[in-house]
Amino acid sequence: MKIYTRSGDDGQTSLFGGRRTSKDDPRVAAYGDVDELNSAIGLAVATDPVDLEHDLLTGIQRDLFSVGARLASPDPEKVAKALENTAIPDARITELESAIDRIEAELTELSSFILPGGTTKSARLHYARSVCRRAERSVVALARHETVPAVVLTYLNRLSDLLFVIARLANHRSNVPDIKW
Repeated sequence: MKIYTRSGDDGQTSLFGGRRTSKDDPRVAAYGDVDELNSAIGLAVATDPVDLEHDLLTGIQRDLFSVGARLASPDPEKVAKALENTAIPDARITELESAIDRIEAELTELSSFILPGGTTKSARLHYARSVCRRAERSVVALARHETVPAVVLTYLNRLSDLLFVIARLANHRSNVPDIKW
């Protein structure tokens, strides 16, 4: 199977379920930003120390594939069988919150804004956090006109908080202070 199909050469793409739409459609922008977020997290995961919250972050990458599938499906009933394993349960939000609480317990309390940076791992996690915020804005824009599962918005909002505290954790465990603004 070839990687190129030439079917998108005219600026159109296929959504999950077969419908064609413009590549600048808000739905395509939303799942594209989620895909970029997944790549940004992958870059952070691959950066030393690779064991820092590795399982948590790779689990999030799997979640983001599910989010992307949901966002790429304008007619979820039409592809219900294919989407069976893509639901993000509310319990997953609780897991993200628990991870935030666990990590924050290891960190000093914030007394000022901090700049992204410190270790390479931290900087890449901060970058992933900012990509997450963009993805969240794209999904909010899509949700103004299309049905988006509420859990997707909650998930992305909580995820940006989690990426922030993991970025701080990366600095903390490397004995590199956060850069105060």
